[in-house]
Amino acid sequence: MKRIILITGGQRSGKSSKAEELALSISETPVYVATAHIWDDDFRERVRIHQERRGPGWTNIEEEIHLSRHDLTGRVAVIDCVTLWLTNFISSPSESENMNIEHCLAMAKKEFDAFTSHDATYIFVTNEIGLGGVSDNALQRKFTDLQGWMNQYIASKADEVILMVSGIEVKIK
Repeated sequence: MKRIILITGGQRSGKSSKAEELALSISETPVYVATAHIWDDDFRERVRIHQERRGPGWTNIEEEIHLSRHDLTGRVAVIDCVTLWLTNFISSPSESENMNIEHCLAMAKKEFDAFTSHDATYIFVTNEIGLGGVSDNALQRKFTDLQGWMNQYIASKADEVILMVSGIEVKIK
């Protein structure tokens, strides 16, 4: 049976840890779908440490944009994270259509729907980046809009939404 869970919150609020804990409570062999683009050696090292911390029971998949390439039927998957995934849409010349936010949003929704069409448990991690002030940077404002709209879309499809605040979960839906 398909189940979608969205875990959101601010930076270092405990979102990823909660997602991993939840996945392990459902399956001894969950999948971790990493959406980050590895920009430099420092980030590569952070990824290595995270993989090591999760341990051998996890299946690790690295996918920057096309989540639907992976059929996770019957599996429990943590997708970490929507924010970095959307960053990849904006930074990919083939996907962004010159930073057209509406186009990026349409592509992300289409990819999300295709990916989650299979019977699996999907635990999406995302950031609430629009809780602070309005940026004076036009690109940051566009990205905040994209992130907010995609978070709303995923939340509307989710069976459960959890807001993490200072390591404490608050059930929203």
